[in-house]
Parts: sequence; structure tokens; C-alpha cells
Amino acid sequence: MATRATVEIGSTNQMASTKTSVSDRFTRFLENLTLTTKQREDGQTKHRAVRKCLNQHYWGSSSEIDNSMLIGSWGKNTEKRPPRDIDVLFVLPDSVKKRLDDLAWGTNKQSYLLQEVKRVLAASYPGTDIRADGQVVVVPFVSYCVELAPAFPDKSLLLDQPTGKYTVCNTHDGGSWKRTDPDAEIAHVKSSNEATSGDMRRLIRMMKRWQDCCNVPIKSFVLELCVIEFLRTWEHRGKGPVYYDWMVRDFLAYMKGKAYFDSVTVPGTGEEISWWNADWKSRSESAHARAVKACEFEASDKPDSDVDAGREWQKIFGEDMPLY
Repeated sequence: MATRATVEIGSTNQMASTKTSVSDRFTRFLENLTLTTKQREDGQTKHRAVRKCLNQHYWGSSSEIDNSMLIGSWGKNTEKRPPRDIDVLFVLPDSVKKRLDDLAWGTNKQSYLLQEVKRVLAASYPGTDIRADGQVVVVPFVSYCVELAPAFPDKSLLLDQPTGKYTVCNTHDGGSWKRTDPDAEIAHVKSSNEATSGDMRRLIRMMKRWQDCCNVPIKSFVLELCVIEFLRTWEHRGKGPVYYDWMVRDFLAYMKGKAYFDSVTVPGTGEEISWWNADWKSRSESAHARAVKACEFEASDKPDSDVDAGREWQKIFGEDMPLY
């Protein structure tokens, strides 16, 4: 396998210069993807207010954090700019589950629950178009959407003790309960990030920007699991931002291969998310071709090659990626 020195340039001085250029470009790109202090404080205000509202109704508590946890990007520390949704899992009392179980046969209990939580929140946010959507209740504030997943602790059948997993709603096809393990998902990300010296969280933020910029039809959770799987065997993981042009290029090549029949495994539950032919195939092919060109320009010592590289990167990531 060629090294950066043999692929990019021939002399030591040129190598140092090229490495600095790649490292600086991607460092500034990642800074552009980081939430500002104001954005983070705004998000905290929004999700804490929603959690407090439900605690007051269901638990008689004024706590902004009890009986709930951040999941999704905010729980895994993979959030990025511009702001996206904030996902919250809220644990309801067992009495609510018993009340649902007592509903008439044929009732979509999951839809009933989401509508109930929606009414509770609507009383505190009468001017907000709150909606129940599949597995969550969505509170669409101007700056953020807080997506609230009502949940019950999952318990073992034999001992009736909490398993650490949770049961959440699925309103589709007449309604059903779905098991989830947010702690395992968070630990999965943390473990990968530590093993790659921070590359995991940086790469997922970058690829979420690709997802936004190029309208890539892939769920962020699937993208996250693909990033972890890719980095597990990528030979340059943990070597720092000087390799991030190659990291993006190689990950996009990996995604091209994943676009055919394949699957990813959900941590904690073992659920398989599979597909026959992914809608993101053409997006990953075009992005990979551009990344290959960008890497070639990054390696060149010709005048303005860094700008040429920037133009190719911007076709993938938009103007958050520095032109030079």
C-alpha cells in the first residue's frame, strides 16, 4: 500500500507543505460544522423545557432531566451545524402502560399514546404545530425540532427486572412495540471514537454534511453504523486530519459497495437493517469520483491545485468546506 509520501509528493519539504494544507483544510471544515455556543445553549433550553413539561404531567416533578435521556446525535455527541433535530427518550410510568393494555382489542395503542403525549405538550405550546409521527412526537421550534420518543423500561420475562433496554412506539400497520437500547448505541459510538482517536465523530459529521448538501437518501443512523464499520478496518484510522482527504475518499468507495444488498446491525438489540439496492448508490458514486479528483489535486504541486481540490470538495460538502 502506498504511503502519503509516495502518492502525494516526492520531497520531504513538499510533503510537509501538502500535509499542512490537507490538515488545515479539514480542520477548518470541521470547525464550520461545530455548533456555536449560542446554538448549543438554545438547543439545551428547548429540549429541557419539553422534558420538564412531561415530568410535571406524568411524574409530578419539575425536573428538566429526570426520567429521560438524550439519544440520537445529541446523546452520541455527533451533532453538527446547521442544527438538526434533538432526540429525547422519555420514560413513562408503568401505570400508563397498564392503562394502554386495558384499551379495547383492535385499538392502535401506540397511536393512542403518541396522541396523548401530543395533547400534553400542546397545552404548554399552544402556538406550535406539534405532530405525532410514526414513533415520536415532534415539537417543531423555529431553531430546532425536538423529537420525543415515549418509552417504557423493558423487563425480563422471568424476573420482571429492567434489562436496560426500552420499549417504544411504532404506529404503523395497526401499531406495535419496538425494543431499543440507546445506552448500547451510545457506547458503540464512544468505543469507535476512542479506538480511532476521534475520527469516528469527525467522519460522521462530515458525511452528514454530504447527506445534507447532496440530498443523500440515507438515514443518519444507518450512516453512523456504516462509518463505524468502515473505520474498524481502515488502515489509517487515528492518524489525524492529514489523512482526512483519503478517509472521505475511501469511505465513499466503501459506501458504493454497501449500496447493493447488505445490512447493518443495531447495537444492543441485534436488529438487522437490510436493503436490496440503496437509493444512495448514485450519490455515493458521484461523490467518490469527486473525492478521487480532490485527492489528486491535494497531492499535486501545480499552481492553484489546492483551489482545484477545494472546488471538488465543495461539490460534496458545500461551502462549509474551505475553497483553499
